[in-house]
Amino acid sequence: MALFQPAPQTQEEVDRCRPLDIGPEKVLEMDEATWYEKIYRGDDAPQLTARAVLMGSALGFLLAFTNLYIGLKTGWGLGVAITACILSYAIWTFAQKVGIAKTPMTILENNCMQSTASSAGYATGGTMVSAIAALLMLSATPENPEGAHLPWPILTAWTFFLAVLGTVIAIPMKRSLINRDRLKFPSGVAAATTLHSLYSEGKGAIQKAKALMLSALAGSAFPLMMEVPIRTVVGEDGSSGKVPLIPADTPLFDWLPARGAHMNDKGVLEAWKPSDWTMVLDNNPVMIAAGAIVGLRVSIWMMLGSLLLIYGVGPEAWDYEWTSPSGDVIRAASKPYKAWKEIGLWLGVPIMVSSGLLSFAAQWRTIGRAISGLMGKKAEEQPHDAMAAKVEVPFTWFATGGSLAAAGVIGVGSFYFDIPWYYGVLGVGMTFFLSMIACRATGESDITPVGAMGKLMQLTYGVLIPQSTTANLMTASMTASSAGAAADLLNDLKSGYLLGAAPRRQFMAQFMGIFAGTLATVSGFYLLVPNATYLNGVNGKAPEFPAPAAQAWKAVAEVFKLGIENMHPMHQQAIWVGAAVGVVIGGMEMFAPAKIRRFLPSATALSLGLILPFQYPFSMLLGAVFAAIWTRLNAKQAEDYIVPLSSGIIAGVSIMGVLVAFINNVVLAG
Repeated sequence: MALFQPAPQTQEEVDRCRPLDIGPEKVLEMDEATWYEKIYRGDDAPQLTARAVLMGSALGFLLAFTNLYIGLKTGWGLGVAITACILSYAIWTFAQKVGIAKTPMTILENNCMQSTASSAGYATGGTMVSAIAALLMLSATPENPEGAHLPWPILTAWTFFLAVLGTVIAIPMKRSLINRDRLKFPSGVAAATTLHSLYSEGKGAIQKAKALMLSALAGSAFPLMMEVPIRTVVGEDGSSGKVPLIPADTPLFDWLPARGAHMNDKGVLEAWKPSDWTMVLDNNPVMIAAGAIVGLRVSIWMMLGSLLLIYGVGPEAWDYEWTSPSGDVIRAASKPYKAWKEIGLWLGVPIMVSSGLLSFAAQWRTIGRAISGLMGKKAEEQPHDAMAAKVEVPFTWFATGGSLAAAGVIGVGSFYFDIPWYYGVLGVGMTFFLSMIACRATGESDITPVGAMGKLMQLTYGVLIPQSTTANLMTASMTASSAGAAADLLNDLKSGYLLGAAPRRQFMAQFMGIFAGTLATVSGFYLLVPNATYLNGVNGKAPEFPAPAAQAWKAVAEVFKLGIENMHPMHQQAIWVGAAVGVVIGGMEMFAPAKIRRFLPSATALSLGLILPFQYPFSMLLGAVFAAIWTRLNAKQAEDYIVPLSSGIIAGVSIMGVLVAFINNVVLAG
């Protein structure tokens, strides 16, 4: 099989590659035999072309910055497949109109393109916003608040090997989960449906693409105005300096009361202002756009968690001397802006962990189906093995690729992260088992429980190697990153299955995206986070990137290293209370009737509200309210444009944010 196929050169060849008359919704109900007979387009149909991979790599490279940026802000990752499909279709349509491209990119080419883009933009960045960011924060000390980055060869190798491991892990699961069990994989279905509609209703797609590009252009202006020092200001002492055109935030709420007081520089008791507790308006629109996508339920509970921290838990912790039982000297040096880190973290993370583990345990049926599904059926019950052997990704690819990736992960872990090789082997074995469960959960619910997977690994290695926070974090990142990459590939393979694509071609497209994604996420991380102060905050300012996922991972690792009994009494109480709250919320979600479940608290959202500075939940609530009002006024228009507009803003801010970081940290600093 040649690696790349020739793209269609004539209109006749293009016509042969048009979408099938059978839509994805009908393919969902077909068994494997019918799929081979009516849907599979054959290995010769143009799909893995050089132009498809180049387009996917370029879009994935840019969209990787989007996920890195938003992940460091909120801990979430956004799927990039649909955004890439819309952009690719619009870009190639324009290229054809101006004569740059001779023929349009076919639907199967665009399907391979979205696999490459999705791999680059999503599958490689998970470890960066969790374990790697947590490791950087742990490296910071009072003497060296900037901490120390991992050497770039180590970070590059770790990111690459984890992405490859996750990609090949999906190979033995594909036929079981997609062909036989016909799991939904909703994101994969959405991507296939989007592609099918793009090639059926091209005009509507172009309008969505224009909306996305215009909003990206508008979003890109904000990092330039907020982060590039170009305006000259003169201080009271006559000195001058450069500052950005607009500040990062505005103290919009200082007319409201706030709890607590302190002695100012003149020895006068002075009340705290809301802005001292990070209660400000963020002038960056990226979180407003994220809130429009996330929706009201999550945003409301994040906001309630943040208000609970500012008006309840935070002031009480301040009175309880939150950083040390020794008293006033330490407390006087603290500031309310640290509340999310000093107490919110220790209350919010246990809520997230306990509810996530309870939810995972409640999926025992899914776990059982995952194990039995992997074992497969007897040979006589599989009449299409001969056809599958020609079409599906061969097991030898899994064996070879998995062995090389596992060797790379174990080698880097042993050489640099002090993970004994036998614990590395155990970690790879657990990663395969837990990824199998996570992928089935993705197929059934569209939720990949990478957080729960990572916490299970942290609990395991917290017992095996409690003295090493590094080993705890990096073994957990094995599972979380690989599970995310495997689920991402299966979503892409589901999309291709519904469109009749060749699985081997699509697997190669996914694999090629790893290179662009690794380059983007590693370089982007160094540019966005030059040192640990960008994650921890400094000089009375909240951090540029609060990295809530990393904060959660860091907290769990520290608990095992220090032992709960050696922690501050206030932190001990917060951990037990948070764990109990998480169990209660998780239990309510498990047993409550479906009709009232949407009114129940969201454990994840509540915990994020406690571990994020106020401006982020508030901005997300603004976006969610805007989206809800738009939906109420014009549901069809909102359905068509909320995601493109929001994705465009996020992409514009993120990509320009990386460029501005390069200007500030390399060009101007030099």
